[in-house]
Amino acid sequence: MQYFTALKMGEKRVKTSQDLLTKYTGHAMPALALRDNKDNKWEPVGEENLFAVVKEENGYMIALCDSKGIAKALAQWFTEEIKNEITAKLKSEQNMTEYFGKLSLPI
Repeated sequence: MQYFTALKMGEKRVKTSQDLLTKYTGHAMPALALRDNKDNKWEPVGEENLFAVVKEENGYMIALCDSKGIAKALAQWFTEEIKNEITAKLKSEQNMTEYFGKLSLPI
């Protein structure tokens, strides 16, 4: 796929994920629109949404990612209680599953 085509598809998927995460967190930031691969072929992030939780010193970050762990949207920093409320709603209202693999985040 051409770079520009892959980027445009990825940007649309990121925007959809960002809007969805904002609905549950109040504010979400866009993340990665393209998948990183070893063969220099351009691929957009996947359409599917899974959520991942990252614990840091500041609290918890919630990310929506594709099935390969490419983060599409991020919301940060939450207490454990608020993180639990948000993830429970994502599971019940969106039927979303949690991603436990290696998460690719923007640097």
